[in-house]
Amino acid sequence: MSFEIALSGISAINSSLDTISNNIANSGTYGFKSSRANFSAMYAGTQPTGAQIGSLTQSIGKGGGVLTTGGNLDATIQGRGFFIAKDSTGAEVYTRVGIFATDKDGYLIDSNGRKMQGYKAVVDAAGVPVAGAALGALGDLKVPSGQVAAQASSKLQYVGNLSADWTTPTVTPFNATDPLSYNSSLVSVAYDSLGVQHTVTQYFAKTASNNITVNYTFDGTAVAATTPLVFGTDGQLTTPVAAVPLALGTPSGANALSVDINYAGTTQFAGNTTTTVNAANGYASGALTGVKLSPDGSVMAQYSNGQKQRVGTVALATFANENALAPVNDTSWAASNASGTPLYSNPGTGMTGALTVGAIEQSNVDMTSELVSLMSSSRNYQANTKVISTESDMMKSLMQVI
Repeated sequence: MSFEIALSGISAINSSLDTISNNIANSGTYGFKSSRANFSAMYAGTQPTGAQIGSLTQSIGKGGGVLTTGGNLDATIQGRGFFIAKDSTGAEVYTRVGIFATDKDGYLIDSNGRKMQGYKAVVDAAGVPVAGAALGALGDLKVPSGQVAAQASSKLQYVGNLSADWTTPTVTPFNATDPLSYNSSLVSVAYDSLGVQHTVTQYFAKTASNNITVNYTFDGTAVAATTPLVFGTDGQLTTPVAAVPLALGTPSGANALSVDINYAGTTQFAGNTTTTVNAANGYASGALTGVKLSPDGSVMAQYSNGQKQRVGTVALATFANENALAPVNDTSWAASNASGTPLYSNPGTGMTGALTVGAIEQSNVDMTSELVSLMSSSRNYQANTKVISTESDMMKSLMQVI
């Protein structure tokens, strides 16, 4: 019986060595989680029969170190959760390795070429993502290629201080070519429906105490409309209280261009004339130049015109018993009956951690602990072989007596 008991011990130690060697071999593998072999005693009734590996415990809840890469599509999860990928068979697998890229078709893939899963962006009839919209359906994430359409300007905001020291211009009526007919001017940029850039010039002329009239030109051509600005004795703007619609004209080949000019926050105090805000919305068309992840999981497409659009959000999965996930190739796991079904959410919500962009999670293997376990296994192996050797010597002595 002692032969069988010692052999069972050697077999169990060999299984433990497999686990230790796998941990050591993957000490440099991104997103790897170490395992521990748990020994258990075997009995036949009340008769001991040796030892076996009763179970393997994974350390999925123990985070690895963080390696800063600076990559726009590298990410590590700070807390619970797994990235979701679909392999070539369409089966879902789960990983902590946040090394992503886009393939030739624009799909977001991991370092093994599997398509990452996430929430698609909600788009309008023209296919443009709707800002602030709720998350779309869960599926493959695809970055649209080609040009982003131009957007015509519809709003123009001006905030500044129009000096109370101004005097009424000596030349009337207003003439854009005569600086003596106005006190100050400011050039703003607006875009038409084709993305062509135009200039909108505002000319400020003091007409009475606490009253200033704004005249306009569009690409050097006078605009008929004017805007009266009225200030209170405290220097604050009292009129207009809302944005003022201004029809600028119809650029060649484009739609008619009109903007709402908002002067809220503009003041009239003594001293210098200053400008703090001079900005219009709208932009020219642009080509895709890159893709970047955000800490909330948003996949942002970046364009040559400086615009960014959220084209989707990376999804994370959590499990009731994540340590029961079944490890598979490519540093990934598959769901099992013991792990429970995955719960999906976007990063930083529910039980999932937020993302750290430009970093990768390293292996959580503690090399010192593994080497100590390796030495301990070696001693146990030698002890069991000694049992077999002793038993063999005893059998030889018995045979010699007979």
